[in-house]
Amino acid sequence: MENSNITSNVIIPKENPIADSRIKKAELLPHPDSRLDTMLLKVHPLSDPEIPFRDLTNLETKKESIAELIQKLDVTHNTRYQRTIEDTYCNVYSFDYCYFCKVYLPTVWWTEEALQKVLEGQEVEAVFGETVDNIYSSAIHDWFLTWGASFGWKRMTSLDELQDKVNTEGGVGIICAKRKQVGLSGHIVPVVPETKAKKAYRENGVVKYPLQSQAGIKNYTYFAKARKDWWNHERYSSHVFYYHE
Repeated sequence: MENSNITSNVIIPKENPIADSRIKKAELLPHPDSRLDTMLLKVHPLSDPEIPFRDLTNLETKKESIAELIQKLDVTHNTRYQRTIEDTYCNVYSFDYCYFCKVYLPTVWWTEEALQKVLEGQEVEAVFGETVDNIYSSAIHDWFLTWGASFGWKRMTSLDELQDKVNTEGGVGIICAKRKQVGLSGHIVPVVPETKAKKAYRENGVVKYPLQSQAGIKNYTYFAKARKDWWNHERYSSHVFYYHE
């Protein structure tokens, strides 16, 4: 989801693998009107005590609670994630998934002026439209390269390894692609743990298409082969794979 002027001058930032202790989360508080059954206030975390957080007790509780989370978010049916004529909401679904997995992924980010103040050590309150604004999937691609390491994200190069870590550690995987044309929507998708019924697609025992869950033009609770290697589509200028414990 993007709403900038369309150009083709795409810049890919250089990866910064070193955490910057000066940076802080840009995050709004949960709001009672941010719910699964409405399109309102998507920039706020969901306010619903029935949505389970990832249980970090052990591997099994992590994977079981993630499966429960995916079922509760119910991306194929809940109003919050349904496409409109103008927009799709891959970034909102990915934010919600990460939020309840207790991992930071922005749905808003600091304005340039506010970011400078944060980096100077000033206390800055996240106020939508003043100090923070929407961040969409193409910009999140760049955010991962610039700030991902500062929030515990590790860049991956192998989808087989990414799926394995998600399966064997119960962590969070992300695929994020940046659009060639500035102003058009990129895409972002969580890579999720395999279940008894839902599997990644493998060839010769190696993951070719990981198990994913997405909002987008079409919403999928789980998919692997259905969209093949969507991140390699010619509409995208770049893609990244990331993992968080």
